[in-house]
Amino acid sequence: MSGLSIKEQVAQSLDDLSASELQQVAEFVAFLRFRARIAQSSATDSARLQLLYAQDAEEDRLLAEEGIAEYQDLLQAEDRQ
Repeated sequence: MSGLSIKEQVAQSLDDLSASELQQVAEFVAFLRFRARIAQSSATDSARLQLLYAQDAEEDRLLAEEGIAEYQDLLQAEDRQ
């Protein structure tokens, strides 16, 4: 079997399996396809989140700086009391 491709090796192995073993193989293949779809979806979501973060990063930084300045003013006002 060493000269055969993986696909050919699997095909030959399938010929020797019982009906219940073939059912298990079919379920495993379905699981592998499902897992691949989930991984692809997760990678897409991650890339989309990174893009959204990058788009809003400057605005978030400016808002944070504005908030810090306002907070500092409030602290100084408390100190004067």
